[in-house]
Amino acid sequence: MKTIKSRQDFEHVFSRGRRFNHPLIRMTICESVGEGDSGRVAFVGAKRLGCAVVRNRSKRVMREAARSCGFPVAGYDIILFATPKTRVSSPQEMDKALRSLMKRAGVAGEER
Repeated sequence: MKTIKSRQDFEHVFSRGRRFNHPLIRMTICESVGEGDSGRVAFVGAKRLGCAVVRNRSKRVMREAARSCGFPVAGYDIILFATPKTRVSSPQEMDKALRSLMKRAGVAGEER
């Protein structure tokens, strides 16, 4: 899975991307530029969520849900943010939340 790593790429997605919220997860999505057809994903767990164990578990759950939803989506850069409810949710609940966000954004991932 290709990930967004540079600060410049994060700022590009933040400035030009559209934002979608769900109680379990937040998503910012932008069409990719310069990467061809391959899409990229970033998983963010802010310090305000808690200690490193909590942040890492939240990101693991988001990664599992993203894999099952067919991420990365070709042609899009996507940043997924953990919320306080992410840490107590199961991968199945996250999968359902992520699919609803993708539907609202008008993006279709591959089924896996």
